[in-house]
Amino acid sequence: MSIREILKMGDPRLLRQAEPVTEFGTPELAALVADMFDTMRAVNGAGLAAPQIGVNLQLVIFGFQQNQRYPDAPEVPETVLINPLLSPLSEEIEDGWEGCLSVPGLRGVVPRWSRVHYEGVDQEGGTISRDVDGFHARVVQHECDHLIGILYPMRIEDFTQFGYTEILFPELDQQADD
Repeated sequence: MSIREILKMGDPRLLRQAEPVTEFGTPELAALVADMFDTMRAVNGAGLAAPQIGVNLQLVIFGFQQNQRYPDAPEVPETVLINPLLSPLSEEIEDGWEGCLSVPGLRGVVPRWSRVHYEGVDQEGGTISRDVDGFHARVVQHECDHLIGILYPMRIEDFTQFGYTEILFPELDQQADD
């Protein structure tokens, strides 16, 4: 379809509470999802939330087989997740490096639940319910944060572990910003 502009940190639209999606299986929703996947793939993203392209809906996409921005990350299945609900499966918290397409060129260590259950619906209204851990759990938590107006720097606890990707990870090929 088309590649959309990704909003950058500082844009007040990224701080809004997203609205629930109420109509499924529509041509408009299919076009939005296609645009989101085109946009995410064009910048080698691991995920993208609708608010990042200025669409104030509870819709996230994520997934990849391999990602040059996260070369050690395991495969995450391509997923369209609408009106999501997340629940931790344990109290265990894991620190991990994150970047964001709306915060280009920077990375930081963010604490996240190590295991989560998420549920919601796909673009046709079909139920999604998964228990996940590791990088998959991190990605879905990061993307769903966008739906409540949270960018990952707001979750950083130790700012000595926050900085420019090119300094922190010079080995990564930076063809696209984070």
